[in-house]
Amino acid sequence: MSWGFETEPEYQAKLDWVAQFVKDEVEPLELVLGHPADVRNPRRAALVKPLQQEVRRQGMWACHLGPELGGQGYGQVKLGLLNEILGGALYGPSVFGCQAPDSGNAEILAHYGTPEQKKKYLEPLLNNDIVSCFAMTEPQGGADPGVFKTRAVREGDNWVISGQKWFASHARYAEFLIVMAVTDPDAPVMQRMSMFIVPANAPGLEIMHDYGFATEKEPNHGHLNFDKVRVPLDAMLGKEGDAFVVAQVRLGGGRIHHAMRTIGEARRALNMMCERVISRSTKGELLANKQMVQEKIADSWIELEQFRLLVLRTAWLVDKHKDYKKVRKDISAIKAMMPKVLHDIASRALHLHGSLGITQEMPFTHLVMQSYHIGLADGPVEVHKVTVARQLLREFKPSETQFPSYHLHTRREAALAKYKEALDKLDNEV
Repeated sequence: MSWGFETEPEYQAKLDWVAQFVKDEVEPLELVLGHPADVRNPRRAALVKPLQQEVRRQGMWACHLGPELGGQGYGQVKLGLLNEILGGALYGPSVFGCQAPDSGNAEILAHYGTPEQKKKYLEPLLNNDIVSCFAMTEPQGGADPGVFKTRAVREGDNWVISGQKWFASHARYAEFLIVMAVTDPDAPVMQRMSMFIVPANAPGLEIMHDYGFATEKEPNHGHLNFDKVRVPLDAMLGKEGDAFVVAQVRLGGGRIHHAMRTIGEARRALNMMCERVISRSTKGELLANKQMVQEKIADSWIELEQFRLLVLRTAWLVDKHKDYKKVRKDISAIKAMMPKVLHDIASRALHLHGSLGITQEMPFTHLVMQSYHIGLADGPVEVHKVTVARQLLREFKPSETQFPSYHLHTRREAALAKYKEALDKLDNEV
């Protein structure tokens, strides 16, 4: 039997380097630069590119990718431990070449792109010379693909795309978009759509408006209009009707990475909370000495560690089975739990900082808003809870008797029948 909670020393040494590097070199970037996706900003290039080169020298660049694409091909456990550190810094994923949505889009291109598309888009994407956008949800619905209206119609040697996409993150910075569109409206929902690569400068593609979270410095999530946008036939990624098959390439592992990054964000909030309560006094004593404050600290640590173990166990299961379908319940569970953990810990940290906690001088309002974001992205919490319940219920069979299998009277009668001979013998001896 093999069971343990330790990281092998060689990889732990790498993680130790990452943690120090992120603290010293990466965390300060968010205080002097704009959005991480703004790769055309010369200030970003001047400060970020040297750090990316150092990450490459350390062999920690794009570790989610295989060696053929310049990565290390790490399994999900190693990736999870790495992303836990990166999640605490806004620029962490970009400096280490694993930023969303580019990481997932790169994997799609690696699997389904033509040689020409890989040369034009994949290579510069892997180098973080360009960024990309994943356009799936629409104004009228996101969690229900059955209501998607954006169409792609074949006309000669082209696909013509018309419709709107909603909350397409990084669209304003993107060199290209990966777009889901209906190609067969009469097919079952899961076979109704196909995936396309669309250049950001394609005629007919317009960013109607950019939206941002309430706490974001600049809007970054595009409301897009496709007005008869033409792309060649080979712009389709995968086969016709395979949009959801293509999408799964980027979703399974990505949810584990996002969960571990969320842990990094929550741990940062917990650390701030702890520093604050041992530094601030009121009513003649430190906040840390007050029992209701101690309760908040304890609840936060327990909640965080419980979630962390669930995520790492899920990552371990993915590495073991090499099949996301076998871990579907577990992945949905961490996706459903993730927003609550971040919300609870960030809210406690905000509260214990008093009026300072709600100002723009502290990150807590952003983290609280972020908790709502991750509760909606990649499927809302409710969808994933339904998946957990359905997957769990498949493991059970209905009772075939009048009373449940755990009915005490029925069980007692069965136990008495099972041990009747032994009990009768004991009774006779008495």
